[in-house]
Amino acid sequence: MITMYGISQCDTIKKARRWLDENSINYHFHDYRKESLTQEQLSQWSETLGWEALLNRRGTTWRKLPETIKSTIDQASAISLMLDNPVIIKRPLLIVNQQMTLGFQPDQWQKMLIQ
Repeated sequence: MITMYGISQCDTIKKARRWLDENSINYHFHDYRKESLTQEQLSQWSETLGWEALLNRRGTTWRKLPETIKSTIDQASAISLMLDNPVIIKRPLLIVNQQMTLGFQPDQWQKMLIQ
């Protein structure tokens, strides 16, 4: 089972979904905004990928945060922040048979999904 997590309006998600469709790869899309995430999921992802990797520090949501939050963030507060603001999670997150990868990287996806 392949699951891609993200936000449907995100341009990178649109590119990733188009790539999957063009390569006839079946997947389930989980929209952070429409479907909820659990603390358990985020904790597991943080343990596997690192909470720093999951946290999208390039987006406007991060930039709009008060400096006091940004300067004191740690794993627990990052998970809480991601639960409250799922748009701050880097995307897409692709899970293939317990293997996780962040970001849309067609070459990596090609190796992982098409053999």
